[in-house]
Amino acid sequence: MTTYFSYEILLTGIAIFLARIVDVSLGTFRTISIVKGRMWTAFFIGIIEISIWLVVMSTVILKIKEVPVLGVFFVFGFAFGNVVGIMVEKRLLIGDIVLRVISRKQPLLMTQALRQAGFRVTTFQGEGRNGPVVELYMICRRRERKIIISLVHKFEPDAFYISEQAGHASKSYDPTVRSTMLSFGGWRNILKKK
Repeated sequence: MTTYFSYEILLTGIAIFLARIVDVSLGTFRTISIVKGRMWTAFFIGIIEISIWLVVMSTVILKIKEVPVLGVFFVFGFAFGNVVGIMVEKRLLIGDIVLRVISRKQPLLMTQALRQAGFRVTTFQGEGRNGPVVELYMICRRRERKIIISLVHKFEPDAFYISEQAGHASKSYDPTVRSTMLSFGGWRNILKKK
């Protein structure tokens, strides 16, 4: 058993730590792709993820008996990989959401403004705790949520809203219709087509 902490061990440990961050972060994206039905995206991410994992595991398994501290780098790399994967996914804002806005004051003006901005809005009449309300129902890209909410708040600063992950939408819904400025396009759209 090696009892000293050499420069080589430190570099190997850092490499293991960083590789684990990358492969676990990729695992997060692969899982999200699976949930969203993006089969080919998940396929290619899985190949890269498991390739990194195999290299790291073989390094750790061969050396862990002599250098147990490599196991610590492995474990912390895994833990940080989860954090990094979630943080990156939150920044990228991939996917669609269902956004529901409950309006009591100016639902008609709000709906018109949202439609003029290019968003598809369906409204429902309802009854809230304090009387009649209108629910504005939209499916939009996650990265458009802040734009929509800021527009909603111009008409009704205290409007209640809730967003949730959209699973699959019918073919009549195409979120890219609104604006090409806000869509990533490219390889992601090619891989999404079935």
